[in-house]
Amino acid sequence: MKRRLAFTLACTAALALSTLVPEAAWAQTKLRVFSGGAQQRPDLMKRLFEQYQKVNPGVTIEMETGGATSELQRQYLSTVLNAKDPAIDLYLIDIVNPAQYFGAGWLEPLNAWFGDAATAMKPYLPFYAASNVVEGKIAAMPAFADAMFMYYRRDLLEKHKIAEPKTWDELAAAARKVMAAEGNPNLQGLSIQGAPIEGAVCTFLLPYWSQGKEFNDAAGRMTLDRAAAAAGLKQWLALVDTGVVKKNVAEVKTPDTTNEFKAGQVIFAINWGFAWDRFKDDADSQVKGKVGVMPLPAMAGGKSATCTGGWQWALSAFSKNKAEAAKLVRYMTSPEASKFLAVEGSLLPTYASVYTDADVTRAVPWFKEAATVVVAGKSRPMSRDYGQVSDVIRTTTSAVLARTKTPEEGVAEIGSRLQRVMR
Repeated sequence: MKRRLAFTLACTAALALSTLVPEAAWAQTKLRVFSGGAQQRPDLMKRLFEQYQKVNPGVTIEMETGGATSELQRQYLSTVLNAKDPAIDLYLIDIVNPAQYFGAGWLEPLNAWFGDAATAMKPYLPFYAASNVVEGKIAAMPAFADAMFMYYRRDLLEKHKIAEPKTWDELAAAARKVMAAEGNPNLQGLSIQGAPIEGAVCTFLLPYWSQGKEFNDAAGRMTLDRAAAAAGLKQWLALVDTGVVKKNVAEVKTPDTTNEFKAGQVIFAINWGFAWDRFKDDADSQVKGKVGVMPLPAMAGGKSATCTGGWQWALSAFSKNKAEAAKLVRYMTSPEASKFLAVEGSLLPTYASVYTDADVTRAVPWFKEAATVVVAGKSRPMSRDYGQVSDVIRTTTSAVLARTKTPEEGVAEIGSRLQRVMR
């Protein structure tokens, strides 16, 4: 895990202020913040921190980044926080982590600074409010939202006069038609994440949810429908067998999906919201102006469902600067910060009103439709033992896609192993 300090500009500004005000007035508090990896856009977080320091000259912010995946970040923070290390004041965590961190005693409830949980969370999208409140305590505050979308080559579907598919069978037929007509041996029909990473949890859940099934009840107890789960995994294998999904899908990670779609080698791709900017802005993108976004298809007779993500600011229970850190949380989770992240980084807002803001829709036109997808999204299992839940689902899903287990064997393993965890 790599640590680094940033904000030389902020330091310069602080030094300039020293000539205007006594040192005690401008160098009172130093906050250290863990801002995740590249997908959490630390470059944009840095700009927000710099703005905060300009209007709060008594605060200096040091930023630490690292961890290419949610799992690596969770492993690192688990080590630091389990040791009760006060070095980090604030940390950015995945939407699945508040309950786990709260249960471990690693985060400081924010009620003392934000008040009643229901009132504090009311402005946010309902999903993020519910996920960040644990046992009536504000475990964390929503930084930015996320969800899985179906990106597709709009130019190719228009060229071949194909409508947006509503089911996986329709997508398979559309992909095969385009692949045959284009005659490009490197063109894939659909890219999904099958490597044993966090994205594979969603790969397991997407076809399952679209059959109208729930993985757990409101109390967190597992309600796995084994037949439906096996059918979902068989759907993925059928797409492999028909050449729509590539055979080594069990090795595909999120960056692979992003890079291959960006290179023009994929017709349909399931990916998180961050990918839009990569397709639109990266110098090496071959699909600029050619990308469409749509809800994910469903199993036949089912209803579209997506995997909701997002990142939250949490206050360390071991911080020595809790009051000042809480003020920074308020700033970083404000409507203004949400709008900035949307316009500058296409990061999905946690406020419904920001999706229809004129500046936002001008910068990211597809956000007008994105809100509907995000609101209808579903949560991965919320559990104090989410690390174990995630590990079981993603490793087993990857094994099924690698064909070292049958779908029935994989589902039986998930059911038996998590029955003891999700009681």
